[in-house]
Amino acid sequence: MAKARHSRFDCSPGCSVEAAIGLIDGKWKSVILFHLLSGTLRFNEIRRHIANVTPRMLTNQLRELEADGLIERKVYAQVPPKVEYSLSPLGRSMEPILLALKTWGDTNIGLYGKPEGFDPRVPEPAGAAGQAGA
Repeated sequence: MAKARHSRFDCSPGCSVEAAIGLIDGKWKSVILFHLLSGTLRFNEIRRHIANVTPRMLTNQLRELEADGLIERKVYAQVPPKVEYSLSPLGRSMEPILLALKTWGDTNIGLYGKPEGFDPRVPEPAGAAGQAGA
C-alpha cells in the first residue's frame, strides 16, 4: 500500500523541509535516486546496486518516485518488455543534495558502528561477527 500523500502542508517554519523529506522518506528512495545520478538503469540493474532490497519494495519505491515526479519510466514495446528508469529534471535537481548526503555519510559512517570504507556487499571474514566487545 502506498504512503498517504499530503495534499497540503501547514506552511509553518520547516514546511519546505517537511515537503522535501516527504518526497525521499522511503527506505530506499534516496539510494535509488543516487544510483540514477549515473544515468538510466533497468529494474535489475537497480536491484544489483541495492543488494538488500526486495523486488516488491523496489517496485513500490519506484512507483512512488515516479508518482512524485522525481523519476521517469520508459516502457519499450518489445518482447520481452524493456523498462528503463531515469531521473526527471526535478529528480536531477536533487543531485547536490544527494552528493552532500554521500559526502557527509562517507565522513561520519565510522560514528555509527561501521568502519570507514565499509561495503555491505563484501562479506565479513568467518568469525568476525560478534567479536566486538569480546
